Amino acid sequence: MPHKEPLFHIVKRGHLPWYRAAAIRILSVILALAFCALLTVLLTGEDPLDVILTVIGGAVGSKRKVWTTLQNTALLLCASLAVTPAFRMRFWNVGGEGQILMGSLATAACMLKLGDLLPAAVLFPVMVLASVLAGALWAFIPAVFKATWNTNETLSTLMLNYIATQLVAYYVVLWENPKGSGTVGVINSDTNAGWFPSLLGQKYLLNILIVLAVLVFLTAYLRTTKHGYELSVVGESERTARYLGIKVTKVILRTAALSGALCGLTGLLLVAGTNHTITTSLAAGRGFTAVMVSWMSRFDPAVMVLISFFLTFLERGSGEIATVLGLNTSFSDILTGIIIFFLIGSEFFVNYRLIRTDRTKEKEASHV
Repeated sequence: MPHKEPLFHIVKRGHLPWYRAAAIRILSVILALAFCALLTVLLTGEDPLDVILTVIGGAVGSKRKVWTTLQNTALLLCASLAVTPAFRMRFWNVGGEGQILMGSLATAACMLKLGDLLPAAVLFPVMVLASVLAGALWAFIPAVFKATWNTNETLSTLMLNYIATQLVAYYVVLWENPKGSGTVGVINSDTNAGWFPSLLGQKYLLNILIVLAVLVFLTAYLRTTKHGYELSVVGESERTARYLGIKVTKVILRTAALSGALCGLTGLLLVAGTNHTITTSLAAGRGFTAVMVSWMSRFDPAVMVLISFFLTFLERGSGEIATVLGLNTSFSDILTGIIIFFLIGSEFFVNYRLIRTDRTKEKEASHV
């Protein structure tokens, strides 16, 4: 019995021009929106155009909503930038959530214990240093095991998320205010000690400017510095890196610490610049979403800006659906998930193409 060839073959693409890759991703979003519109009509009977306009209005429908969307974009972008150096080195740091929480915990501790003792000019640098060191330490621990014994960093960074969550839970109870409430409450609500100041009348502007500075720094670090070159070489091949005289262990430890430090900085922005409190859910899944943003952008910081904004836009906008149209809150999550699924799926067509099998040759082979 002759072997029957499949109808299509999957072939890895060579270099794909950026505009064609962008066209594939844009097409995937259009298809996702069309599918969401169809699903909306079938399940709810709502006009899909009303749903889309509600999404847009929920994200950028007012000045306040615009600033909130930009703020949330900045926080997601900061977390995404944080995990990128490690990912470029093929160190799969999925512990961003825990590293953010540790940075948040260090910031909250400084605000609670030092807020009344130190002037703002000293307190803010101490908060920055504490949050950065806490995040760096939480990433440095699995990096030591990876560099020394080649352990699985995906598992170890993931498990540290749970430990960080329980540490925060412990201190939330220890610091609860008022007692018995199970929450810390707004920290230093009477003095605002440790709170980021407003700039030009916008309380989120400083957060956004800090993230932009991180974006510029990391772009330059990855593209123009010796450290950026070394971590890329280690990511491609540790054997090649050692042949070139690169100290692989040192690069792994340094890069993981940098990744954790930037996650810790994200925790600082959440506590000092946004929420002014700490809870176990403060990171709100940003550490995990950051993995997706970094991967979808192919570790390019500039592209992360667009993807972070797009995902935040969807999250903010879809949340408005439940309020305005009176739909189940889960419906907005379904629509967001569908769009993200289509967007992730488009990466397959960016990297691979389908080639139809030549049936003529197959028939000729069967007659031989």
